[in-house]
Amino acid sequence: MSPQPAPAPLLIACALGIEQFALRTSERGDAGGPVTVLRTGMGPRAAERSVSRVLADPALGGAAVLATGFCAGLAPGMHPGDLVVAEETRDPAGTVACVGTDLLVKELTRSLPGRTVHTGPLTGSDHVVRGPERGDLLATGAIAADMESAATLLSAVRTGERPVAAVRVVVDAPEHELVRIGTLRGGISAFRVLRSVLPAFHEWHRSLLLPRR
Repeated sequence: MSPQPAPAPLLIACALGIEQFALRTSERGDAGGPVTVLRTGMGPRAAERSVSRVLADPALGGAAVLATGFCAGLAPGMHPGDLVVAEETRDPAGTVACVGTDLLVKELTRSLPGRTVHTGPLTGSDHVVRGPERGDLLATGAIAADMESAATLLSAVRTGERPVAAVRVVVDAPEHELVRIGTLRGGISAFRVLRSVLPAFHEWHRSLLLPRR
């Protein structure tokens, strides 16, 4: 009998130390595949460098990649602690379609009953989005913005064909403006939500390993 192939790994990428702390987990996910939580550093260039370097490791050659952490909500009525499941990520370098968004919405809703989950395009930025710029980005069709997700997923797919996704937790929104990144106003609620997302991520990862019919 031929040996079974090793389960595909999962790379979860975030930017900040507080995000990595919230995501701290065991070495293996529910699916049996190895899970790596990577702190990329802040900003698109840091994300691109870190993700490209890590995925050059043959052990992570076929890894699924999920970008996560905090984000800025763009639409009126969004609140800190709301979840954003990206249908695609956008930045000037390119657009990347996300995989398994319906499953992520379902599992996040199950894991975090009562939390609002938004779906739509997630746009990249090289700075913290504030004030009228939110409206400008909302007019492009995006529902949220962050500095790393688009660069993370674009770097991931450039290294090879793989499933990718992005899930972000709103830490500030039009009616809940972030004063500066270090304060993370609304951060207590957002941190608690981010600490609870891993079961949904593991279920998404597990679904990727199921045989296709």
